[in-house]
Amino acid sequence: MSEETSTVLCPGCGRAYSVAAGSSRTKARCKCGCKFSLVTGEALDDGSSGVAAARPRSGPRDSLAEVEALGRAKDAILKEVGKIIVGQKDVLHQILTAFFARGHCLLMGVPGLAKTLMVHNLAQTMRLAFNRIQFTPDLMPSDITGTHILQRDQHTHERCFVFQKGPIFTNVLLADEINRTPPKTQAALLEAMQERMVTASGETHPLPSPFLVLATQNPLELEGTYPLPEAQLDRFLLLVKVDYPSMEEEQQILLSTTGRDGEALKSVLDARTVLGFQDLVREVPVSEHVAQYAARLSRATRPQTDEAPEFIRKYVRFGSGPRAGQSLILAAKSHVVLNGRFNVSCDDIRQYALPVLRHRVILNFAAASEGLDSDAVIKQLLETVTEA
Repeated sequence: MSEETSTVLCPGCGRAYSVAAGSSRTKARCKCGCKFSLVTGEALDDGSSGVAAARPRSGPRDSLAEVEALGRAKDAILKEVGKIIVGQKDVLHQILTAFFARGHCLLMGVPGLAKTLMVHNLAQTMRLAFNRIQFTPDLMPSDITGTHILQRDQHTHERCFVFQKGPIFTNVLLADEINRTPPKTQAALLEAMQERMVTASGETHPLPSPFLVLATQNPLELEGTYPLPEAQLDRFLLLVKVDYPSMEEEQQILLSTTGRDGEALKSVLDARTVLGFQDLVREVPVSEHVAQYAARLSRATRPQTDEAPEFIRKYVRFGSGPRAGQSLILAAKSHVVLNGRFNVSCDDIRQYALPVLRHRVILNFAAASEGLDSDAVIKQLLETVTEA
């Protein structure tokens, strides 16, 4: 007579586990890293972080409880990353905001500011796969998306083409110095970013979820580079400026990076939990008043419209498109949830106006001759465009 068993699903990835009747085991750890109860099937906090992260379940969801869980997760992530990265709190907040809004980031900063290390550590704390591509002038699209190779089948011994996935098949991709590769390769990456899939030889291969691209550019050395066109820059939700650390932070960096290796980072979230939190961000309500303010702010950057102030007509060559308004709303939604709230105000829109608009507002020669950059124009715009 066979022994009676019951089936328990991992709340992290859905893998099925058989539990014998009368078994003394009450806990298990799945291959995905999730620790859960064999009695209730619920995820357990294994002590690797200070957070018992909420995971998506079928049925009605407790949005407020999940907002609190995401707030605790954010604090735990920043605490873990802070063991390695000194300072750069604003940059980390903006990257997390884009990530939970399902948007991609363009990081602008000089070499040596720990951009690569920062992204790698963030992926590690969320137990996500991470790949890095160093863009060079000879990089081809197939080098990042993958290609078909000829292989012999082990059973039939027939030769056939098999798709070999490229480094883009990951959860977090760091595209280092994206402006150093030809437009054909840039276009292949940006197409995959938008469609979240790769097509090769007529076959479509979906990218893993979640999927985030963080591209870097060096603003100092532009010789031999291929600047991204404005239409491709528009694909990035945020343009994040990575600045130099303060005197105290730099001193701490020197002391912490020239001694023994630091402690290993602990995982706070997993892929399934991240996807649940990304869905939660989309559920945040936005009032017509806030949406109207975002639209007015975006439309005011276009010099040919009646809503544009006089200084916009003087200094701006091209303004932002409708995607800018969408990005303002999504960034504000993600920002409020990460900070434990479930409503968006005009102040939240203003807080993310700079990273959302700075790469979408193209200045003319008059602005360059007066030493103005897009940040200065946007700050003046925020003072001019008021709430209705």
